[in-house]
Amino acid sequence: MTDERREIDMAVEVVGTPEQVWEAIATGPGISSWYVPHQVEEREGGVMGAQFGTAPEMQVEGRVAAWDPPHRVVFDGGDPSEGLVFEWLVEARDGGTCIVRLVNSGFGNGDEWDAQYDGMAEGWKIFMLNLQLHLEHFAGQTATASLPMTGFAGDPKELWPTMAAALGAPAQPDKGSRVSLHAGEGLELAGTVVEVGASRMTLLVDAPAPGVAFVALEGMGDHVGASIWSYLYGEEGNAIAERDGARWQSWLDQFSGGLS
Repeated sequence: MTDERREIDMAVEVVGTPEQVWEAIATGPGISSWYVPHQVEEREGGVMGAQFGTAPEMQVEGRVAAWDPPHRVVFDGGDPSEGLVFEWLVEARDGGTCIVRLVNSGFGNGDEWDAQYDGMAEGWKIFMLNLQLHLEHFAGQTATASLPMTGFAGDPKELWPTMAAALGAPAQPDKGSRVSLHAGEGLELAGTVVEVGASRMTLLVDAPAPGVAFVALEGMGDHVGASIWSYLYGEEGNAIAERDGARWQSWLDQFSGGLS
């Protein structure tokens, strides 16, 4: 049973016209450039697909439940009475910006749903930041996402200095400073720090290609996720993401294995 009263409702201000924002939140190439790889049939009733990983269970199919460009799009699982619903709203502001609002509803009851709600609420904060960065720095361009992640047990705040040091970075760099993450010969993500949390950092990347990178430890106890996610732009970024994705995954697996 879903709890219609419980929903994630958040908004951010982004640079761009409603049409530019719509391209970012309602099309496959746009969503793929700041979230996870998507395919979207651009019409009401169209098919939507998302890839949260390579395993079959990480492939999510859905539907375009509402299509009102450039103001409102809704994605659901095909049945409006079951599953999660994602409603996106775009409102123009003076000065060349828009307010983008996400209403994520359809959560059920129970401990498993509670954990999913909490995890998605934290995750959307990161992705909404990435949407802002995408529209501010790379509007109209397409990124290739590389999303390696591994899981283990521990306390993210305690383990974060260890992970940062292993990557050759300070645990709490100053915003605006330049950080270079190294994980083996030729494996690098370097750029300007735009956000720092207790166990994560966000970089506006300039090497090995322009883009955005998120390095994070999230969760608690037996369910901690370590991730090094990058979104690299252009043909060069696509080639580098395809070349380095498995290598970053291997590094994460070795890092997490060394903690057990």
